[in-house]
Amino acid sequence: MTSEETPELIQAARDGDQKAQAQLVNMYSARIYNLGLRMLRNNEDAEDMLQETFMTALQKIQTFKGKSSFYTWLYRIGVNTALGKLRKQSRMRVSHSIQEPDFESLHGMDISDWPNYIETKVSDEEFKIALKEALDDLDEKYRSVFVLRDLEGLSTAKTAEMLDLSESNVKVRLMRARLFLRDSMNTILKREGWLVK
Repeated sequence: MTSEETPELIQAARDGDQKAQAQLVNMYSARIYNLGLRMLRNNEDAEDMLQETFMTALQKIQTFKGKSSFYTWLYRIGVNTALGKLRKQSRMRVSHSIQEPDFESLHGMDISDWPNYIETKVSDEEFKIALKEALDDLDEKYRSVFVLRDLEGLSTAKTAEMLDLSESNVKVRLMRARLFLRDSMNTILKREGWLVK
């Protein structure tokens, strides 16, 4: 059984072959789930988003034209599903577990907007806790750009495509997200007594 998408596998899935469809679900479930977890910040919501993404994809698989990879097409459905959930939640506040995908990759990442002292004076765990809390307060339109660019590592062009934005809009939103997170984390770290400037 192949472990990567092929034109034959996609065509079989389009033709209603349940084994082919199940194979695509198995191939991409973990990545789509992690995307949902990073955007929605909640295990149950990420699981719902995962199910809705694949239900939508399998219902609409006839519309997949092969202009991009199947994964790119699926990923965009996932992003749109997560954004829809965020809009529904709007101002709902949820307490989140620390047992979520880690954000250690940001600690030590060259983000010019992080003050140097955040990088050098707090532990990885303190950084992670503060980032999670700051992300909870970040408006969904900025959070989605930040997640796709800085956590998922997508290019500006790919992020623009996924969110149906211009590249300049992505850059502006990313800058605003980073500035908000920098200031919010600074406040959180000082409040907790983890950062003494």
